[in-house]
Amino acid sequence: MRKKDDSAERIAALLEGIVRRQRRASWEQLGALDVTPAQVRVLRTLHHAGAAIRVSDLAARLGIVPRSATSVVDDLETAGLVRRAADPGDRRATLVSMTAKGARVLAAVRRSKRDATVALVERLDRSEREQLLSLLARLAPDDAVEDR
Repeated sequence: MRKKDDSAERIAALLEGIVRRQRRASWEQLGALDVTPAQVRVLRTLHHAGAAIRVSDLAARLGIVPRSATSVVDDLETAGLVRRAADPGDRRATLVSMTAKGARVLAAVRRSKRDATVALVERLDRSEREQLLSLLARLAPDDAVEDR
């Protein structure tokens, strides 16, 4: 009787473990940057928006209620990482945009995540890294090289 090939399940479990490890390392670094994971999500969302957006739109993009978005924006504004402005198209609405300081913090978070991943991958020798790169390139979507 043939043994079932469970290699895909084992690969999935290993990848999940690596992602958890990288997330933990990233969270530790966030403490040094004095930001929370929720705040980083807001900064990342503002970056991808490319322009100031309403708090309600930010909440929708994050999949949270507007009140929760407002709380995170309050903290980010106090830290000087975002700014609020009145929406010229609707006096009742407020626009939120990332400040230069917020962009620097987001860049530092990305660098930290990238550095942690590079350190992990450097445990492999050159031929192993090339093989891993080839395999991941086959699995990754076309936009995966975009910096998240």
